[in-house]
Order: sequence, then structure tokens, then C-alpha cells
Amino acid sequence: KSCMPVRLETTTDSVSARVKYYNRFFFFSVYFGRWLIEGSPYVILIDVGFTAWSLDRWKSELWENCAIGVPWFDREANDAVLFGFLTAWLLGEVRGHTEPPHILAHFHEWLAGLGLVLCRQRQLPVATIFTTHATLLGRYLCAGNVDFYNNLAEFNVDKEAGDRQIYHRYCLERAAARCAHVFTTVSQITAIEAEHLLKRKPDIVTPNGLNVKKFSAMHEFQNLHAQSKNRIQEFIRGHFYGHLDFNLDKCLFLFIAGRYEFSNKGADIFLEALARLNYLLRVNHSDVTVIAFFIMPARTNNFNVETLKGQAVRKQLWDTAQTVKERFGKKLYESLLVGQLPDVSKMLDKEDFTIMKRAIFATQRQCQPPICTHNMLEDSSDPILNCIRRIGLFNSSADRVKIIFHPEFLSSTSPLLPMDYEEFVRGCHLGVFPSYYEPWGYTPAECTVMGIPSISTNLSGFGCFMEEHIADPSAYGIYILDRRYRGVDESCNQLTSFLFQFCKQSRRQRIIQRNRTERLSDLLDWRYLGRYYISARHMALAKAYPDAFSYEPHEPNSASGFRYPRPASVPPSPALSRHSSPHHSEAEDNDDEDERYDEDLEAEKDRMNIRQPVALPFKNKAYTVYGANGDGATTEKN
Repeated sequence: KSCMPVRLETTTDSVSARVKYYNRFFFFSVYFGRWLIEGSPYVILIDVGFTAWSLDRWKSELWENCAIGVPWFDREANDAVLFGFLTAWLLGEVRGHTEPPHILAHFHEWLAGLGLVLCRQRQLPVATIFTTHATLLGRYLCAGNVDFYNNLAEFNVDKEAGDRQIYHRYCLERAAARCAHVFTTVSQITAIEAEHLLKRKPDIVTPNGLNVKKFSAMHEFQNLHAQSKNRIQEFIRGHFYGHLDFNLDKCLFLFIAGRYEFSNKGADIFLEALARLNYLLRVNHSDVTVIAFFIMPARTNNFNVETLKGQAVRKQLWDTAQTVKERFGKKLYESLLVGQLPDVSKMLDKEDFTIMKRAIFATQRQCQPPICTHNMLEDSSDPILNCIRRIGLFNSSADRVKIIFHPEFLSSTSPLLPMDYEEFVRGCHLGVFPSYYEPWGYTPAECTVMGIPSISTNLSGFGCFMEEHIADPSAYGIYILDRRYRGVDESCNQLTSFLFQFCKQSRRQRIIQRNRTERLSDLLDWRYLGRYYISARHMALAKAYPDAFSYEPHEPNSASGFRYPRPASVPPSPALSRHSSPHHSEAEDNDDEDERYDEDLEAEKDRMNIRQPVALPFKNKAYTVYGANGDGATTEKN
């Protein structure tokens, strides 16, 4: 069964009729419908569990034809075998019973790769593309804390895969990469990795894009930031009740989110940088408070009682304030009604003071605000908690950096922090993703299209892509940390410098930086990045059908002609721009009032620096594309 939202269709067209035929005579479970996403593309779903009775026979065939053996206990690999044989069978049936001009199948990741290998082994007339979003062996090696990038050329890949008991998976991935007409990956850094580990240099880099309309809020993103920030502040008021001795208007929200890979995702270097940032803020007597959120799922059994109590106390205080306000308002109304100015000393009676004193007494707390919002099952061995114990950041009053570890993905139905991930990101000031292994990096990309600055690294696909396209990334709110050519301590110092400089920005500087960051969203739109996939498809068609298609090699990865220039005012500090900014607080820093800034002029220059996708040469008029990562089928006309 699939988790994808799909509307099944029982139309009378030829595809639906063939699906019924397969289900009846081949004892397969095949479904046809539309994927419920934008555009509603057609999709074919295959239930691999329905054909599990064929697993042993297909494993034997795989061993005889490809010399790849799959152990019985690897469930994921077993599903990959079932899916691969079913995909190859389906493509063969489509090619044998219909006459489309040409067929192109795009396979993503090793789980779908066997279908590609079988298509080539059976010599099906299908053009094939294989895309790896991260090499399987690369993930395992980096999880083992090895010096990965400095030793890429030295790894004995067969031995390393065998030592980690993934040799059969590695063989499936490598076979797919070697057999494909066109091999692609998502970033330049992953292309280097794939060349050494999979022994084939990618033909083209196909960066991951986003549906920008989904994350774009037109020109309201600054207001949405203010609204979401207020909701996070409400959570902070409850979490730090009794110790709320810092100014929320001068509080910056930082976050890191993703899979719980302590070293790969850079949580280790982020925590060390936070400890150094805490020292800098204290010795410089800064009035800025930094609250760092760690949104990484871990094993828990329930919410922390003290955390839930904090939100209950906050709500109780709010209810008390509303009760006293209503009583005060009623007395004020009655006094004005009889034409008398109110006696302020009589507006609050003894009962009102009693209610308020009881509420204040309820906010007394003998312990420090909790670090973790949940009860961890492995508290003593948790990497984040152990690192926090080592660096000594326990949310004390003297610390200018506070830490909140939320070991669960965010949800709007949570009783603790009822916000979706998108709302939460909009409310934060900075996303921090100092990853050591990040083939692309959707989290900083999502920050960018929502106008939130982020810190990435030159070991992530996103960081390399932005360095290539932007002359001065930091001016646009894209901070690129050097983790490739610097040691861990040097990288940590650089990250600390980025964070400290960000803390020194005024509110106006942060507003204009968000404006610049949001304008980069066009770079990450599928309407722009889709040209790389179009290029890969034409390359595959030209190799599979040389008589019908031609392809002239060019440099689709070159950034010439659409490189963002350095902005006119750096650091960002708008003085004349007001129309896209929320209302300014009285405490706003006005040190940069004399610096001129024309937001519309900068935005127009930025738009001119993105050129339209290039037109690629072709001979034929149409071809059919099958995506093996979901068995969706679409037709493109050129």
C-alpha cells in the first residue's frame, strides 16, 4: 500500500483497461489514478507485497544473470527486488502492446535501480536515467565518523560495503549507475563522491528544486514572520516561566532540524559554537538572548511534565490577566457612565490583588527550565544531551544562549508547540545547518524560499550551488561555512563568528536581509531548475535513439549570465524601505538611518540576473517519461 495521496480512476481508456487485464491474468495488484499534488499527474502503483510469492524465483534469476545475491533477512532489499522485476515487466508490457514514439524511464535511488538493470539486461528499447540523491556507501561511511572527503580516492569500496553488510545493496546501486544511459546526481559535491564510490562520473548534475508557490507568501512573508514569531514567543513564555529574565524583543530564534545524525547534520559543531557564542555575548555585555531549537526525532515515551506544566502556568496567567482586565474595565465603564473620573486607587480591590498574588506565586520555580521537552528513553547516552552536559549550557539566568531540544517533528496538533514546520521556520530568525554530509539540503532551501537566512556548508549541495550563483552569499542571508578545507576547530570558530555577527545586526538589518533572502527563491524554483532534468532527458534519448534524437553537449552547470551581484549596501540596513516591513518597535536600533537603500532597484537587478532555461536541440516531437520512484507516467511534447 502507498502513503501517497492518490485518487484511483476506473476510466475506459486503454491504460485503465490494461491495468484490469494485468490484475486478472497475471495475478498482480496494479492501480491507476492521479497523484493528488499540483498538476494531478497520472500515476501507476504496484503492490509489491502482492507478488511476494515470486521473490525466491526472482532472486535466483538475479543471481544467474547479474551475480548479485540478496540475503533473506534484508526486507528493504527484498522489496527492491520485487519492485525492480515488476517495473521491468511493466515497461516491457507497455513497449510490447502500445506504440509510443519513444519511452524514457527515470529511476531514483538504489531501491528503484534494479528495474533499470533489468531493462538493459533484457535489451528493452527504453532510454534510462538513474539519479542518486546520496550514495549508499557514503552515508554509512560518514555515519562512522571517518575522514570521508580527504580519503575518497583511498577507500576499498567492496571491502567497506562488505564490512557494513550492505554489499548487495551497493551492488544494486553501482549496477544501476553503470547501466544507465545517463547517470545524474543532485550536486557537484555528490558528483565527486559518486565518481569515486560508484566508479562512474555523473553525466549531468540535476539540483533539487521546490514548488516555490507552496512556500511563497507573495509580499506578506515579513508579516507572516512576525505572526509566527509571536507564537514561538508564547511558547518561550511558558517554557521559561519563573526565569523569564530576558527581553523577548531582543531574543533571536535559531534552529536546526532533520534526521538525528549527530555528526553528519552538524549538531556537534553547532553546540560547540553555541558555547563559544555564549561566552562572547557575556563578555561583551550583550542584551541579545539566543534561543537555539534542536528539532530532531529521537526515542521518547512522552512529554516532559515540567514542560507541559510551563504551558499550563502561562495559560493560567493569561486567564488571570483577562479576568482582572474585565473587572477593571467594568468599574471604569461604570465610573465614566456617571460622569466621574475613576479613582485609580479603588479600581483594583483586595480580591483582585489576591488573584494576582496567587498567580505570581504559581510562577515560582525551584529548578532550571528544562533542556528537553520530552522524556528520553536513552537520556544517559543521547549525543545532544551529553554534549550539552559537557559544554555546560543549562538555561541558567547567566547564560545568553538557551537551548531547547524538541525530539519530535513539529505538528499543529501538539499540546506543547502547536505549529507546523513551515510556520515554525517562518517565525525563526536563522536556520543553522553545518552538515558534514549533505548531498543537497532541503532545509536551508526551504528557509530561503520563506525569506529566512541560513547557515550551510561547502560540503552540502545547497551551499555549493549558492556559492556558484551568488557573488556575496552572506549579504543575501546565505552563510557558507567552510568544512572542506578547514579543520573542525577552525570551522567552529567560523560558525561562531557568523552567529556573533548575526546577533550584532539591528532589527532593520535583519529585515532587509530577509528581503534579499526571499528574492533568491527564483533560483530554487522547479521552473528554473527543471531545465537540468530536460537536458538529462534529451541526453538519454539521444543515446538510446540516435536516429531520432540529437544532443549537443553544453555546460548546464555554468553560472555565467545569472550570477547574483554583490548588493549595493552591505551589511544590509534599510533606511528608506518600509512597504514590505512590519511595524517597527520603539526599541529598534536606528544607528543606520543615514544609509540609503532602494529595495525595488535591488530586486529588479536580482530578477535580471536569472536567465530563462536554454532551449535544447531535438529531432522528434514527443516521448513518454516513466518515473520509477513512484511509477508515475507523463508525456512531454517538445
